Amino acid sequence: MKNRRAAIAALSTAALAGLVLTGCGDDDNTASGGDGLTVAASFYPLAFVTERVAGDHATVDNLTQAGGEPHDLELTARQVGEISDADLVVYLAGFQPSVDEAVEQNAEDRAVDVAGLVELLDEPEHGDEEDHEGHDHGDLAGDPHVWLDPTNLETIASAVADRLAEADPDNADAYRANADALNADLQELDQEFETGLAQCTQRVFVVAHEAFGYLAHRYDLEQVGISGIDPDAEPSPERLAEVHDVVREEGVTTIFYERLVSPDVAETLAGDLGVQAAVLDPIEGLTDDTADQDYFSLMRADLEALRTANGC
Repeated sequence: MKNRRAAIAALSTAALAGLVLTGCGDDDNTASGGDGLTVAASFYPLAFVTERVAGDHATVDNLTQAGGEPHDLELTARQVGEISDADLVVYLAGFQPSVDEAVEQNAEDRAVDVAGLVELLDEPEHGDEEDHEGHDHGDLAGDPHVWLDPTNLETIASAVADRLAEADPDNADAYRANADALNADLQELDQEFETGLAQCTQRVFVVAHEAFGYLAHRYDLEQVGISGIDPDAEPSPERLAEVHDVVREEGVTTIFYERLVSPDVAETLAGDLGVQAAVLDPIEGLTDDTADQDYFSLMRADLEALRTANGC
């Protein structure tokens, strides 16, 4: 946490205000192209939604590099310039402090804060995790992983469409039609999860860190995390013993880990308990292994992983 705050402090108020470059950022981060509006989205799920809503009428730039852990994002001077120059910024306040800082200094009147659009779940408490310099979630008063409930993305898509229409009235109908089409796809996905998880013999699932609260809440499951919201937190021996007991008592068959964080603890615990270790993707970003996929395919892969693990 100290390292993060020091890095953010290095981009002083003067730098944030003054390092406004005219370049549009790295080509690898561009999610869609067009000659119209420019939009900066702070990490993958928000870039995905914004790209779908914008269609061909805006260029959407994902500020978090593919393969990067979005919790750890520290903006470059070029990216601060992208935020300053953007017609719209879509971000989750409190999740990435360096983005919060840049928006506050350069784009507060042109930003959509998705944390204010949906009802946040309380962040799980893990007071027994060992002290470490972990992720700083700033002032976010709740679990940040809102995108793992597809119905939350419906609300976000509609809000992005409204803001794009406000900035570009000539294409307002297109933005709203794109949002309607995306929301229809999200409703279909929600129904697939509802049906697919309705008859599971096991309602508990164990994860490396508790990123799946919204999914569990929406579909009447219970997540148990080795660590809490912070994926880099070191679980205490007491916490590991608690998870061990849950696996034994509940008949859990699988301990899930994710691609962007080391699987070592989850795999070790699974090996000790004689259960499977498998991927459950919190879809915070794409990797080399998932570069040809998107939010929908990754969510459906998660659904199948849960169905297999929980006897659905």
